[in-house]
Order: sequence, then structure tokens, then C-alpha cells
Amino acid sequence: MINTEQVKNPAECTAAELAAIFQIDEFEHAARARLDPMAFAYFVGGAGRELTLERNRAAWDALSIWYRVMVDVSRRSTATTLLDLPLSFPLLAAPTALHKMAHPEGELATVRACGEAGIPMVLSSLSTTSVEEVCAAATAPVLFQMYIGPDRGFVRELVNRVERAGCRAIQLTVDAPVWGLREREMRSGFHVPPHLRIVNLERIDPQGATGPTGHTGVGISETLGWTISPNLSWKDLEWLCSLTTLPVIVKGLCRADDALTAVRSGARGIVVSNHGGRQLDGAPSTADALPRIAQAVASRVPVIVDGGIRQGVDILRALALGATAVQIGRPILWGLACAGQPGVKRVIDILASDFDRSMALAGCATVAAVTRDLLRPSEA
Repeated sequence: MINTEQVKNPAECTAAELAAIFQIDEFEHAARARLDPMAFAYFVGGAGRELTLERNRAAWDALSIWYRVMVDVSRRSTATTLLDLPLSFPLLAAPTALHKMAHPEGELATVRACGEAGIPMVLSSLSTTSVEEVCAAATAPVLFQMYIGPDRGFVRELVNRVERAGCRAIQLTVDAPVWGLREREMRSGFHVPPHLRIVNLERIDPQGATGPTGHTGVGISETLGWTISPNLSWKDLEWLCSLTTLPVIVKGLCRADDALTAVRSGARGIVVSNHGGRQLDGAPSTADALPRIAQAVASRVPVIVDGGIRQGVDILRALALGATAVQIGRPILWGLACAGQPGVKRVIDILASDFDRSMALAGCATVAAVTRDLLRPSEA
């Protein structure tokens, strides 16, 4: 492990240092030494007592893998597809905000690393780089995450904008009618640094001046409370789907009945997510929520899961529970903080290599061979 405990704001990791990192948790350790304390608190923290944040990690670890033996795994393929989009392995970069708080190149470094690795990036609407710039730099698919805020006219304009930019799908986050209480953010005095802009959400005021749209104050509720709305209903999902030909994927579900309603309302995919433990503290882990949702809707739409995934073997576990693919958020930020594009690429490479190795050791030559019996084998 790289020893950064005695270093204050050390330089970016060298290529040799990146090659010496083999676990995502080592990236978190190295990133902490490089990040401003306020930025680290924003990225790492969860809501309340952070019980759900901890559950997300622990639930994956608790799943034993009943591996198969005497299977020819000499030739393996980790490739798969999601809504006809090619993935080199079943991973997407989850939407995370404010990448330029982690590295000056921000989302451009992230999307370039994703392109190198052959995985999609889901761009946050709270990004510090415009959707047009990100799509122009992309060599793999870009999806766009958004909220439905009070200004529905602006939402309509944003949908048109991301279509023109070349995004391939929309992820609608639905687990934030209000922002969760994130005490780490409050203690650190979180605010959007004055040199950064949340560029996708800026708009022109009546006098014609363009500028920040309300991202001032301390804590997520003051800083970004204007981006969400507490009066959303399934009719709003139907309305959003009517605005675009892009697939709309609903992110933030933990119940099978809600997942079924989302599909009936036009969703083309589901993301089982609890916002990385940042909303309702006490929500179930995503590993616990995934099987019921997958059983209910997987034959109709793809199911993605995020939250606490830190190893390639966790991806194997998620697929065995019925997921089509997984998303990772914080690990991308740790790689970005450590070394920009090469750091993000190294994070992805670690997961890709571990997933391939885990498939082989579990007796799976293809993604399709990762089935539920790896977690609950037949007694026959």
C-alpha cells in the first residue's frame, strides 16, 4: 500500500505507484491525502449515522460463492451489452458530482478513462464539465443522470440538450424528494468552490446574464436544494419518457412494486440504488434489495445495481443475484484524485481483472454463466 499518511497534499501517483495498487480501498487511502478535507468529506460521507453506507459494503461480503469446478475456463469473455450498448465487462461509471473537486481535468479525465476501458460513463447533471464537452471527448457511450426539479421547462430544455450532445440514455434519480442529512458535509462546511461551476444547470436570467443557479450556502440542502422537487409522482416519469426517444432508466429503487410501476410508466431500465447511503439512513443494502427487483422485472428490462461494490467478485455476486451490470461511484473519484485519467483507468482495470479472475475461479467462461446457483446451490 502506498504510504501517504505523513504526506500533505502529495503529488499525483506515478505510473509505478499506480501499478503497485491492487485494491480499491488503497485508492481511497491515497485519495484522502490528496483531496481538500471538505471535498473528501463530501465524496466519502453518507447520511445520518451512515448505517446504510456500511450495510452496502457488508452485504456483498456476506455472500458466499458456491463455485463450480472442472469447467473449461481457458477461454473466457467478460463482454456484455446493456440496452444494445457494448460493455467490455458489466460495469458503468456511476453519476457522481463535481469531479473538478477531485482533479482539475474533472469529468474529461473520467470519460477518457472509461473510453480506454470500454465502459459507459453516466454523467451527473451536477458535473463541472458540460455535457457537450464530455460527449465530444468520449469514445464509449455516455448516459446522462438528471433530476426533475420544479422548473419543468428547464427539464425539457435539458433533455433536448443531452439528446443533441449525443448521450445514449437518461438515468432519472428518484430517491431524492429532499436531500438526506449528511453530517460530514455540514461539519466540513461543504459548498461549491467559487472557481467551479455546475455548468449543465446554469441558465440565462431575465436580464441575459449567465451564472451560478443558486449553488451557494453550506451543506447539500442549501447548496443544491433547488435541483430537486418533493412533489414528484409516476406521472412525471411518464412525462419525461414522452419528451425523448432515449431510453429512460430509473435510478434509486429498493422495492419490487416500485420497479414494476416504473416499467409500466415507461422506464427502459432500473438502477437498484440507495444513493450510496446518502439519502435515507436505514434503507436496505442494495445487495438485499436487488434479488426481488430482478425477479420482478429482469425479463422486461435490464437491472443495474450500485452501492458498496469494491471488488470484481462483487460484480460476480451482483450478476448472480440478477443484475445485468453494476455501477461504481466513489472508486472512480478516488482514482481521479490520485492521478486523473490514469488513476481512473487503474481503478477500472483492477475491477476488470478481478472480475475475470473471479469468473474463472467460479467456473464461468461467460457472463451468461454467472447464475443464481452460485450463491444458493441446489441440494440435489
